[in-house]
Amino acid sequence: MTAPAIAEPSVAHNRLDRRNLDATISSLQLDRPTPIPAQPAETISGSMQEKVRAAKIMIVDDEPYNVLVVRKFLQQGGYSQFISSTDSNKILDLLHRELPDVLLLDVMMPQVSGLDILRAMKMDSALAKIPVVVLTTSPEASIKTQALELGVSDFLSKPVDPSELMLRVRNVLTMKVQFDMMTNYSVKLESQVRDRTSELAESRRQVIYCLARACEFRDNDTGSHIIRVGKFAGIIARELGYSEAQVDSLELAAQLHDIGKIGLPDSILNKPGSLDPDEYAVVHKHCGIGKQIINCLPTDEWSTVKQHTKLGARMLDAKASPVLALAARIALTHHEWWDGQGYPLGLSGTDIPIEGRITAVADVYDALSCKRVYKKAFSREKCFSILREGREKQFDPKVLDAFFRRSEQIIETQLRYADED
Repeated sequence: MTAPAIAEPSVAHNRLDRRNLDATISSLQLDRPTPIPAQPAETISGSMQEKVRAAKIMIVDDEPYNVLVVRKFLQQGGYSQFISSTDSNKILDLLHRELPDVLLLDVMMPQVSGLDILRAMKMDSALAKIPVVVLTTSPEASIKTQALELGVSDFLSKPVDPSELMLRVRNVLTMKVQFDMMTNYSVKLESQVRDRTSELAESRRQVIYCLARACEFRDNDTGSHIIRVGKFAGIIARELGYSEAQVDSLELAAQLHDIGKIGLPDSILNKPGSLDPDEYAVVHKHCGIGKQIINCLPTDEWSTVKQHTKLGARMLDAKASPVLALAARIALTHHEWWDGQGYPLGLSGTDIPIEGRITAVADVYDALSCKRVYKKAFSREKCFSILREGREKQFDPKVLDAFFRRSEQIIETQLRYADED
């Protein structure tokens, strides 16, 4: 390797000790203030200047003299945090340990060249964002081209001009500080969005749960029926291959399956005996009522409502809620039968939305296994037997099979959320 241009010809750099280095630096009168072009006040703020001056600068050159000279110039410019090395074999470990704000890198070094280090940095996500200023005596265009392709931020030719050094380092560090500030802001903003989204999701969950509880109080023998049906539906859906996000939405929406009972009279809901045909016809209406409660307004009515106060518009944002749309389909179709003999629409087979078919199995199992004003709780064996009898009649066989494959988990959940006596 040729001797660096920054050194005087009479100095044998490979034999320099610390005293020779200090004497040489003193002879260059580096203690004198270096004239540095002033940055316009409106270009860089005081706080930005402080961040730039506080930056950590790493200097890598196989010649100790060059390292000391560059460091001395930068100290005169107000910089104080330095890491330096003359051993190119240790640079990558040092970079990982220190993570400097800028790297001043010699290209022409023995064993591991600056280009080798740049290639390794580009392949390493932890190092790829560190800006690099190349220090070189090489006039070859190919060297500069390779360095640029590897992401170099700037070049400095040896011998180093102190004014140019200060300007280029300051410009690179200013961009680095701005990039870090924007990155930190983005991370903070993403965190705030996640927190707010979580808060909104929890608020939505509580509103849906309160709405379902309102229905439960109209039909007070159901106890924790709404929670169990939601949990059972989630278990079945997971067995059918639903994602966790889909399971969560279905579990929540299924709790509103009987919301339409709010519109039924107490004399029917709490009747201890069997319903007559007219009463049973009234019960059939709860599916349509549920859909009307959950579903959004028609487009023309929606446009009129939106003209009221901003608060009203915000309250009606549920129009765009996927969970409420899912709950509306469940409320309308969870009493449809696989063979078409259900109500209120008489749908059959796969024409019944899958969420309705899943909730149907969950709802019937819980209704069979729990005490009602009109019946005692059936044994688990009897409940399972009735469900099997409904295969390909009332229930989708694939959904029913998924229920039985997860029967142990269903029973555990049933016990966990059992009604209090």
